[in-house]
Amino acid sequence: MRRLLVLLFLALAMPAAVQAQQAGSLIAAEPVADTPPGVQAWRIQYWTTNGKNEPLRVTGIVAAPREAVPPRPRRVIAWTHGAWGVAEKCAPSLSGNFFGASAGVEPAVRAGYVVVAPDYIGLGSPTMHPFLVGDDTARAVLDGVRAARGIAGAAAGSSFAVWGESQGGHAALWTAIRARGYASDLTLVGAAAAAPPTDLAANLREGSDKNARALLLSFTLHSWSELYGFSLDAIANRANQGIIHRLAQNNCVSLEKKPKLGTILGIVTVARATKKKDIATIEPFGSFARSNSVDPARVPGPLLIAQGDKDVIVAPAVTRRFAQAVCGQRTKLRYVEMRGTEHGASAKDSVAETLAWIGARFAGEPPPDDCGRF
Repeated sequence: MRRLLVLLFLALAMPAAVQAQQAGSLIAAEPVADTPPGVQAWRIQYWTTNGKNEPLRVTGIVAAPREAVPPRPRRVIAWTHGAWGVAEKCAPSLSGNFFGASAGVEPAVRAGYVVVAPDYIGLGSPTMHPFLVGDDTARAVLDGVRAARGIAGAAAGSSFAVWGESQGGHAALWTAIRARGYASDLTLVGAAAAAPPTDLAANLREGSDKNARALLLSFTLHSWSELYGFSLDAIANRANQGIIHRLAQNNCVSLEKKPKLGTILGIVTVARATKKKDIATIEPFGSFARSNSVDPARVPGPLLIAQGDKDVIVAPAVTRRFAQAVCGQRTKLRYVEMRGTEHGASAKDSVAETLAWIGARFAGEPPPDDCGRF
């Protein structure tokens, strides 16, 4: 009898447990005390899934205008951040400079949007971060938009645009690819990407700053080897493999602080060790890089891509080739070329144009098309 009662209890409790971990459900929303004037924000926890459909607890920030809740849901922008690192401690939501380092967030809130800024999987949560893994990242973004609807004060709607820079540009494009299939309850009006990695092997190969390439390659190799068991033997000897892992485990990207001497020496060592290595030709890295690159045939329009001509991390030539391929699919594309703009300013220097473009998408205006320039 006792066994029967236990089985009955488990049968009744299991649906509730499954429901509690449903992708896109909000776990917690903690108000953020220190925000820019006119902005309210919450640090959130919510459920998402990875490519194996495993439920994962992830984190992020939701920001909204500090004003009365409107009668209709607010328009939403999913802000997809650039590379902050791959360690749990590197989550943007943990940073005291979140707003200062997130170029699109405050301007979007001041324009009346709710901004959902996911940390992605493994940043702010004890799971290896799937760096530049398209599907996993897109799921975290889409579920963040869903979760924001659980915050009454945000008044977030189900129509959204996605906008990101650098790694977040890759995330924005992958979110556009996966939106309809993964989150049919949401309506995507457009995707904007500033300096996006698109062809991952080419981006890791063609950026002209060899030290930045070495650090980003370390993030990539550490993440993929830890998550999927990829051996680094074909890339570096055991001593240099250790340096690759330590660089990724110990360092977050920061524009405010100069790197420590040990970090600089590690980056120089990895740059030398991988100087003649091209992950496109080393399996399984090559196949995985191709499968997580952005397929221009799969990205729905309308799109905006912004690229600075002084970018030494995401090579402008790689972005331009991607834009040409998108145009070959007859996808409506607004292409913003920024003179004198470096990588770190790619979103900041295109804020006004991007927000105007997003506003026009919500207004239902016909999207502009620059494909004739290619």
